[in-house]
Amino acid sequence: MEQDDDTSPEAGKPLLIYDGDCGFCNYWVRHWRGLTGNAVAYAPYQQVGHQYPGISEGEFRGGVQYIDGHGTHQGGGAKASFLTLSHAPGKKFWLGLYRHAPGFAPVSELVYGVIAKRRPLFHKISILLWGRDYDPPRHDLVSWLFLRLLGLIFLSAFISFAVQADVLIGPNGVLPLSEYTAMLKERLGGDRFRYYLMVFWFGSGLFAVKAVCWGGALFSLLLVAGVLPQLSLAALYILYLSLFYAGQTFMTFQWDLLLIEAGLLGLVLAFAQKQGIWLLRFLTFRFMLASGLVKITSGDPAWWDFSALTYHFETQPLPTPLAWQAHFLPDGALHFATGATLVIELMLPFLIFFPRHLRFITAFGFLGLESVILLTGNYNWFNLLSILLCLPLFDDAALRKIVPGRVAAWVKKAPAPSEAVKGVAGFAVILVVVLTAVQYQKRFLNPLNVPAPLHIIERTLAPLQMVNTYGPFAVMTKTRPEIIIEGSDDGANWREYEFKYKPGDVKRGAFYNIPHQPRIDWQFWFAAMQNPRQNPWLLRLMVRILEDKEEVQGLFRVNPFPDAPPRYARAVLYDYRFASPKERKEKGIYWRRQPLGLYVPPIQLNVTQ
Repeated sequence: MEQDDDTSPEAGKPLLIYDGDCGFCNYWVRHWRGLTGNAVAYAPYQQVGHQYPGISEGEFRGGVQYIDGHGTHQGGGAKASFLTLSHAPGKKFWLGLYRHAPGFAPVSELVYGVIAKRRPLFHKISILLWGRDYDPPRHDLVSWLFLRLLGLIFLSAFISFAVQADVLIGPNGVLPLSEYTAMLKERLGGDRFRYYLMVFWFGSGLFAVKAVCWGGALFSLLLVAGVLPQLSLAALYILYLSLFYAGQTFMTFQWDLLLIEAGLLGLVLAFAQKQGIWLLRFLTFRFMLASGLVKITSGDPAWWDFSALTYHFETQPLPTPLAWQAHFLPDGALHFATGATLVIELMLPFLIFFPRHLRFITAFGFLGLESVILLTGNYNWFNLLSILLCLPLFDDAALRKIVPGRVAAWVKKAPAPSEAVKGVAGFAVILVVVLTAVQYQKRFLNPLNVPAPLHIIERTLAPLQMVNTYGPFAVMTKTRPEIIIEGSDDGANWREYEFKYKPGDVKRGAFYNIPHQPRIDWQFWFAAMQNPRQNPWLLRLMVRILEDKEEVQGLFRVNPFPDAPPRYARAVLYDYRFASPKERKEKGIYWRRQPLGLYVPPIQLNVTQ
């Protein structure tokens, strides 16, 4: 008989009596003891049953029995379980359901009876689903690691933007922020403060942009060090939200929204651990499920016939060296991998809300998928963030098996939040769930069925970017058009500008640039699938090249006009394909390309004679 019990409860303390010879009962009593602390005493009927002659041995064997603080028997079975759990923080709602929800009590007692008659079986199931760790799950180590690793990702994002800020939104850049804020001020007037939440209304020069970037890097380091984490997270949210709006075309990526949302939920985690962990799990659920839903609802046959990955590795924005190898895997393997992707994104997310071992299976599935994407595609810190979001799916007991003991020893138990903080965090949970329901209704069901009040709430809170929709690669690109900018002194002989990251020279292979995101190189990928009128930034870039602005020189791997800028510039569209293994071996090329025509015809600066 496995026992570790308080057989002499204090006066006034409720007592739960259970079968000490039952492994299932011992398992869950130990777990409940951790939940209720000293609020409830526990004892096997074999030791205290004689004190309660009104309860038969058959009743003791048939289920747990609850004795209140006055020594009165209040009931057994499911009712006794819920009465016990009502003393655990956050568990009192179960007793409310039992007492007030129609049909809940009889169904609960029926289920309890079924389990009670098969306790050895359900003991094995409990160990299979929850493990042999009786203690309630804790997340102090999980939270500690999550916030510090989130700080590193924020650091990568801020530095990545900082080193490009001049050419992106600086005064001589492609989309100057000062021009943008002036335009918004003219069009929106005072409403600009409501729709574009950014600190750049107090200054939009290059100094302000760099101050935000390097200030964000500083707060990121403070978060990594665990210094003022709540203040640091609030600052990171505000500063990156400001960059999101200031970056215009160059900040319209899902990972920027995901980082903003993760930062905001990290702030909740820093104040209220339980609610923060749940919200982060819910974010992972929403992100992964939406990633699968957009694929099967897009109508793209490549997802339905499992051929998507036969195109993906070649046509994605910035492939890695392993993408070439992955592209030439057998079609059968790529079809299988496509199907596995859909299973992971559409089915595994629901296991997030199941017992811990099933949740671990989900986490490992997500980690496997994100790791493959990380190895075969340059998606900056996106996959690192997606991997980090798997961390809250684990608990401290699981992490302590792999985290060095010295590291785990640094982690202190998180203080219990005040009632006011718990109230605010609880409201945040409700708000996120409601906004998610509205967004899923609008995106995947019927947007006309969204109740007007909920639509107003969503629209009012939208500028905060606190809940967003996701879904990368809804439609699989099957070709790879690539824009090549060329310059000329005479309009007849043209020389190519080779950018640092995007494909250009057919002999130059792919490489890794994680966690950096070269945003202009990335933007070329989207522009090639659209027309020039949809990408005015590209014409602005060509003008900056002709003006010989110093800011744009850092974009090029090789500047074909090192001494003076060309008189003319144009953009040519090519179709790029991976070179076959034979071509790569015999010709030494990584890509093969065919011209498709002019994307932007020759332009030149207006010169006053």
